[in-house]
Amino acid sequence: MAESLQKRILDTLDSQSTIIDTRQLTIPGESEPASSHDSQIAILGALNSLLSRDMVTYETHEVFSYGLTPEGAQIAKEGSHEARVWSALPVKGQGRPVSPVELKKLVGDETAKVGQGRAFKNGWIGKEGDGLVKVLESIKDTAKLELQEIESTGNLKAGEKVLADLRKRKLILQRKGQWFTVQKGSNFSTSTAKPETDLTADMLTTGTWKTSTFKRYNFDAEGILTSGGTLHPLLKVREEIRTIFLEMGFAEMPTSTFVESAFWCFDALFVPQQHPARELQDTFYISDPPVSLPPEKSYYERVATVHEKGGYGSTGHRAPWSEKESKKLLLRTHTTASSAHMLYKLAARCRGEEPDDDTNEFTHGAKPTTAHGESHAKGYDFRPAKLFSIDRVFRNETMDATHLAEFHQVEGVVADRNLTLADLIGFMRVFFKKMGLEQVRFKPAYNPYTEPSLEIFAFHPTLQKWVEVGNSGMFRPEMLEPMGFPKDVRVHGWGIGLERPTMIRYGINNIRALLGHKVSIESVENSPAVMF
Repeated sequence: MAESLQKRILDTLDSQSTIIDTRQLTIPGESEPASSHDSQIAILGALNSLLSRDMVTYETHEVFSYGLTPEGAQIAKEGSHEARVWSALPVKGQGRPVSPVELKKLVGDETAKVGQGRAFKNGWIGKEGDGLVKVLESIKDTAKLELQEIESTGNLKAGEKVLADLRKRKLILQRKGQWFTVQKGSNFSTSTAKPETDLTADMLTTGTWKTSTFKRYNFDAEGILTSGGTLHPLLKVREEIRTIFLEMGFAEMPTSTFVESAFWCFDALFVPQQHPARELQDTFYISDPPVSLPPEKSYYERVATVHEKGGYGSTGHRAPWSEKESKKLLLRTHTTASSAHMLYKLAARCRGEEPDDDTNEFTHGAKPTTAHGESHAKGYDFRPAKLFSIDRVFRNETMDATHLAEFHQVEGVVADRNLTLADLIGFMRVFFKKMGLEQVRFKPAYNPYTEPSLEIFAFHPTLQKWVEVGNSGMFRPEMLEPMGFPKDVRVHGWGIGLERPTMIRYGINNIRALLGHKVSIESVENSPAVMF
């Protein structure tokens, strides 16, 4: 079919030089000219095939026609709603008027509803008492006649105003069609034989390559895109932030423990056991196993004492200590639980214990010192450390466009002697400058385990406004000294989200389009490597 249609076009061009209107062509196997929409689609396919070989050129012309909707087809057959209402009524003065309720039974609810208004507007019917009657003895159902004309010809002589009214009444549909003017191309021929695309061994052997016609090679054509793995936008931003930490001399903490005990997630951080964040509406608790393994006994007792009675210069929370509460298992609500684990290990030398081997990589071989800067003495050995982590946390949030029940937290910890709040602010300015945020502000805030605490705001150059980018502070003595750290050791801590900066930089308004089962794989493949 396709090849015979191409042959028909070429033969017609050979005899006429130009095909002015393809609607005058006759498709092979058909007796009528190709005036239908489907016929022109078939001709377009044949023209594109010939165009690719430069055998023809063509110009497209658009044409509009109209067809009837199901309601329009019914009116063309049975008459308009207003005409059917008129037919159901008696002539004024020659019979009993028909009430609106009776009219619905005679012509149907929809016809009575639509037809009454239009019949009144046309002056065909009127009221007599409580009923309706004909005012005119005869009418001309123009809507039926117009629709019959459209049904037979695809158009209407009455003009665009009438067509617009019929479209508004949803009686007709506009259809877009096309036809073509065709001319000879630079490689015009009446032969439809396709040019060769490959030079084969048989052609070289037989010599047929000398007389063969080859398809022109397109050196400007792009190659097929390779399909392969690609990083999710979150992973791209994660790797960029990770690189910043490593450039600043930080070591990455192990954070593979998604399930934590309430002791490490809250108690070790000096979060009160009565704090609202520990309620079921904010935290996911584990039912099996029901309780965690106990921490080291002496440390556990020091933490329980500072909570209940105070110590280390603090009055504590002055509330009863619950061992049952501290043993609960939960999905960690922040990676600070992992930071607490790591700080406890780093304080081992200060407690006079032999630390785990894995703490050496986090202290960067720093020389141990005493409080007076002297050489190492057992029981008072501290090494400065800079640690970071980027991992998943879980909270019992109400999910919406900006919140999920699981998300990622970026956390950093710096431990050294005699650190001050000014050191924290200075470090934060350097860190966010590396992220491309030059203007940074700090606002006093409250956190259970840091004092003083600061909220961090940055002026975002893309959004052109100040946005909250993180939280920070200095860990409280009630958290650090029970671990075994000397009094002059201070620890900076801060955290930022991973999803929010990713959404801002990639222009994503709904977090569910960034993370979860509804994320489009195609969007991941096409996401650019947006830089800070």
